[in-house]
Amino acid sequence: MTDVEAELREQFIDAFEGADYPVNNQMDLVPALPNGPATKFEAGDVSLTAMEMAAKLGSEQEFPYDTVEELVDDIIAGLKAKDII
Repeated sequence: MTDVEAELREQFIDAFEGADYPVNNQMDLVPALPNGPATKFEAGDVSLTAMEMAAKLGSEQEFPYDTVEELVDDIIAGLKAKDII
């Protein structure tokens, strides 16, 4: 795991762990975000808002998610698949 991946994973867990699981779609995650869709995640040279991430990873996510770990694992896998990290 790279430093960027580890840092993003930590930020995603912090941001999404407050959601009401299970989550059935991206909109279920919005209330948990400190700045809603404008919440920014940054590590190394990667910078994405929650809205940008949702747009880029929509096809990579398989809702519902029962835990924050499942969600974050898929987000990281999606970012890797799209060569963002």
